[in-house]
Amino acid sequence: MKVGLQVLLSDAHLDAQQSHSQRQLSFSITAIADDFQPQGLPLNLCLVLDHSGSMAGKPLRTVKEAAIQLVDRLDGGDRLSVIAFDHKAKVIVENQNVINKDQIKKQISRLEAAGGTSIDDGMRLGLDELASITGNYASQVFMLTDGENEHGDNERCLKIARLAAEYGVTLNALGFGANWNQDVLESIADAANGSLAYIETPEQASETFNRLLLRAQSVGLTNAQLLLQLTSYSRLADLKPLAQVAPETIELEVIREGDFYGVRLGDLLTDVPRVILANVYIDQLALGDHLIAAAQVRYDDPAHGQTQLMSESIPVMVTVQSNYQPQVNSGVQMSILALAKYRQTQMAEAKLKSGDRQGAATMLQTAAKTAIQLGDDNAATILQKNATQLQSGNELSEGDRKRTRIASKTIIQPPH
Repeated sequence: MKVGLQVLLSDAHLDAQQSHSQRQLSFSITAIADDFQPQGLPLNLCLVLDHSGSMAGKPLRTVKEAAIQLVDRLDGGDRLSVIAFDHKAKVIVENQNVINKDQIKKQISRLEAAGGTSIDDGMRLGLDELASITGNYASQVFMLTDGENEHGDNERCLKIARLAAEYGVTLNALGFGANWNQDVLESIADAANGSLAYIETPEQASETFNRLLLRAQSVGLTNAQLLLQLTSYSRLADLKPLAQVAPETIELEVIREGDFYGVRLGDLLTDVPRVILANVYIDQLALGDHLIAAAQVRYDDPAHGQTQLMSESIPVMVTVQSNYQPQVNSGVQMSILALAKYRQTQMAEAKLKSGDRQGAATMLQTAAKTAIQLGDDNAATILQKNATQLQSGNELSEGDRKRTRIASKTIIQPPH
């Protein structure tokens, strides 16, 4: 496997008359398969499942069915562990190769609903199980809960998620039903370079597990970081300078490493690029071509036991013109819209929390229009429906709020 890195500018031309210019840099990053490794890595997967009292009946039954179906989709070279948590966590299936599937499925099927909810205990034990194995694996957690972390500590959850990212573990957070905290689960998933999923009805559990498994099975490289080096006449925006916009939108924390600005990407997939957007300011420059930045990716290649590899450095050039003719890149514009949709929805949620219902409705309408420009008609429908509901004087249900959050972060796929 090797890294595919493409860098594009929102507009590669600058006006010589402008004292400074603002541009967006788009980085599209994938794992490119080769003849020696045509497919993704074997998995080191941990299921962290909530079996608290609120999961009793159909919810837990369908989650167990989804987990059992997932076992059938794993190969013998994959590894699996299963953690169950209520107000405390315990190991249901110790980390092992997926060889004796019947025994693994039997252990999962014995789960019964009882107790409260301590998400951080489940996360900690899951990370311990994954860390017990080293080798050429893609390490993933699927953490599912239907409730608030009533017996746990949300700050501890975030610390564990950040620790997972440092260990090269991707943590996906699955919210089941309507009573989980989307702020907490999104923070967990974002910190560990994972996905936030919403299982609105029990019947969706199997489909959600399968979708996340397919993504995990396409991991080719791990522990990736984007490194951006800027020239003396270009600089990052002070506020929220870098964000991921695909496969889902995540605000990224920027780490300074000497002359480089770095952001953690986690796993690189063979079929879906990670698209990162940087907001850059460029000083006034003389006519002609200028180098404004260079980008590289640092990554691990577990299949070959190699760590801290570096991709080739990609230069970013602009052309300064006396008679400015814009050279707008339509692909980067779509990324800008995806980020705008997310941030507009975040503003709407903030206004709603402060009691400004009309302001929230207006921002949701703006986000819906942005979604239409993106061609994301399903998200536009969700956002506009919620805006109309607020304008009519009605409250948004917990389900409405969660659908809004998911619609803000990703392109909503139509139901099958």
